[in-house]
Amino acid sequence: MRSLCPACSSSHTTALTASERMLGLGGNFDYLECQSCGSLWIKSIPSDLSAYYPANYYAFQAIKPDKNLIQKLKRIRYQISKVGFSFLDNEYLQWIKNLRTHENESIADIGCGNGNLLWQLNFCGFKNLQGFDPFIPQEFDSPSLKIKKLPLSELKGKFDVLMFHHSFEHFEDPIESFAKISEILNPGGRVLIRLPVTDGVVWKKEREFWFQLDAPRHLFIPSVKGMEMLGKKFGLKLEKVEFDSLGNQFWGTELYKKGGNYADFNLLETYSKSELKEFERKAQILNAKKQGDQAAFYFKK
Repeated sequence: MRSLCPACSSSHTTALTASERMLGLGGNFDYLECQSCGSLWIKSIPSDLSAYYPANYYAFQAIKPDKNLIQKLKRIRYQISKVGFSFLDNEYLQWIKNLRTHENESIADIGCGNGNLLWQLNFCGFKNLQGFDPFIPQEFDSPSLKIKKLPLSELKGKFDVLMFHHSFEHFEDPIESFAKISEILNPGGRVLIRLPVTDGVVWKKEREFWFQLDAPRHLFIPSVKGMEMLGKKFGLKLEKVEFDSLGNQFWGTELYKKGGNYADFNLLETYSKSELKEFERKAQILNAKKQGDQAAFYFKK
């Protein structure tokens, strides 16, 4: 049971009860919200979290390999983007630019799921890639890309770049996780952590129905202030924050308010293309105001 805020150690909290909604499993899970920094965390972690990560969990879906021609085109696009043609950038190329990394650096994706991002970077020419995830069904090993079934706590060695794409909120202890990040990061190394944040308008309005609360899988959801405080404790300077929330904060929350779950939900049958486009437009407006429900944090050691 955790009563103190993992980010700022405050004991000034309020309670909230949420249910598992994505898979429709139900159950009640108590969360605490820090009244000092605004971070949110689950009060008691379930004894068997694997029950909430079934084989059909979205992050573990098999990857459909790109054909050789597509792989070559992706490498060309990456090379063009390096010389300043940003109009060709997609999301992961922008992350790489913000991290100021290059093809020979050691890069680890923690909580990599099926490893799709690592494969995309491999197609671009990155040569020293590793992924780690304790819930993946099988490992993978090649000269330039390795995926291992390991939690963050068991990682060895040093890395130039660490990435956490919507995995950090699933870790049991954010303080121990930041300590481990500092331990395995080379001097001058960079960290990208993308995760839900409590700065969002939707969280403040919808509370237990918020799509990204995702009880009980999300164990810790910080505020921007909370993330900065955690980084400082372990010698990591927060260099940049980019809000990158999506339209799912609206349609996903609405689904949960109606008692629905993903097993019985078809997005394109429920909303028109114009409605989905409007959700994305609203998300971009909130991002510009720093009121979206997720963000990318760039740290440097």
